[in-house]
Amino acid sequence: MTQADFSLPEGTHTVVLGLGDLCGIMRGKRIPASHWDTICESGNALSIATFAIDMTCDVWDTPYVNFGNGYPDMHMFPITKPVSMPWEPGVAYCLARAEGMDHKPVPIDARQVLIRQVERAAKLGYTVNVGTELEFYLLDPETKQPRDQGIQVYGLERAAELEHVLGPIRQQINEAGIPIEQSNPEYAAGQVEVNIRYDDALLSADRVVMFRSLVKQLARRHGYMATFMAKPFYEHSGNGFHTHYSLWKDGKNVFSNGGKLSDTGRNFVGGLQKRMAEMSICNTLTPNGYRRRQPFSFCPINTAWGIDNRTVGIRIIEGSDSATRVEKRDGTADANPYLMLAAEIAAGLDGIEQGLEPTAATTGNAYEDETAEPLPTDLRDAIKLARESEWLKALCGDDMYELLCQMCEREIEFVKAQVTQVELDRYLGNF
Repeated sequence: MTQADFSLPEGTHTVVLGLGDLCGIMRGKRIPASHWDTICESGNALSIATFAIDMTCDVWDTPYVNFGNGYPDMHMFPITKPVSMPWEPGVAYCLARAEGMDHKPVPIDARQVLIRQVERAAKLGYTVNVGTELEFYLLDPETKQPRDQGIQVYGLERAAELEHVLGPIRQQINEAGIPIEQSNPEYAAGQVEVNIRYDDALLSADRVVMFRSLVKQLARRHGYMATFMAKPFYEHSGNGFHTHYSLWKDGKNVFSNGGKLSDTGRNFVGGLQKRMAEMSICNTLTPNGYRRRQPFSFCPINTAWGIDNRTVGIRIIEGSDSATRVEKRDGTADANPYLMLAAEIAAGLDGIEQGLEPTAATTGNAYEDETAEPLPTDLRDAIKLARESEWLKALCGDDMYELLCQMCEREIEFVKAQVTQVELDRYLGNF
């Protein structure tokens, strides 16, 4: 884009410029409009440590950025046209890309991992389209509990009760340039799902980073706390992140053969199955996230696939040529979308290039399918698979791979060191 493409909407006094960190959380700065032209030309400096912090902003010595090299700077430059924020007059919103002081991509920028796979697909003649579905909870900010009660999945009365906050989320985020298709109450009190229209894979991942940030801002403005945490309540439904894939060449969806899954689509599924377990830390980053993987929970526990079957890990939706797609269902709503989509696309492209065939489709209850390869049900097992995976290391690059594994290992040790409320409730007064 030229500098003119980043012109500000009339009346803008402040620009929000940010990018996704290691966890896919949007971080950045608020910039006076009077300084915007300089930012577009020269970038805005911030520490590379932005890509080497956990979700609490804790830092640790990593091979790429550490106390030894002084946590040096990088620059961020706008990549999307600034869009007015309907709920904050005079403020525009813009996504950034990162550039090192050497004017090269930053090796620990997760977005670069996805860019490489999108470019790989393009060299094969494919455009990768991805639709995303994200679940989250709307909670009372004081009690951290839902304000409503009971499960009312798809309930229109519950939808109407939440419309004072979900309406602005749909409408105003749409106005901010993220095309929302629909929303609905999900399988727990306080839980909702929002679907974002499919588009190019990189743009879809960018939109997830922005969407989660905007949802949290809007929820606060309407008296709620929004959380994409994978499993905030053990006894209730977890928050998933489903991805819907189709590959396009010469204006046609190559996953479709008369509205049925094509051979190319089957190969994509075969690739996903082969790598699904070892890519697990790209889909679920925390010990909490693996609490979602419970039988009969609508969260998959294995690599089974099937046609329109919500018990499998890879669900095929057939229909018209344009609608035929592959849905991968094991991701958590707090995953980094760049790493998650990159791993899924890489595995699928491997399947196409290598002509991989999937296992026999599951037609019944995949939770009872003893032939399907199990997925890791705790982070320790997921890290072990990742540490043994040369495929994942090559996908991420050495520095990104090590950083990702280190963060997950630190999460295990942190959670392990805690005395939980459950332990206090159960043992404190009885021993």
